[in-house]
Amino acid sequence: MVIPKRFFRLYREEELTLRMPRKKRNYASWVRVPLPRPSGPNEQWTLDFVTDALADGRRFRVLTVLDVFSRQCLALDAATHFPPPRVTRH
Repeated sequence: MVIPKRFFRLYREEELTLRMPRKKRNYASWVRVPLPRPSGPNEQWTLDFVTDALADGRRFRVLTVLDVFSRQCLALDAATHFPPPRVTRH
């Protein structure tokens, strides 16, 4: 059994830094409000990145843009990197 005071004392004697555990936040106490569902097409879109690798090991990403109401794919854009102006262009 590890005694915390003895453990801390040994760390101080060896001049080591001891990482103190962070307090966990209680997210379950927050009130969750469901998002309103869209009533027609082009009211709400969702963006997502899909990542894969080529045969030579280089990684690439595909930006997908979907219409939430109709579940239709509006755009697919593949690239090795996406600077912010390229993402906001869609």
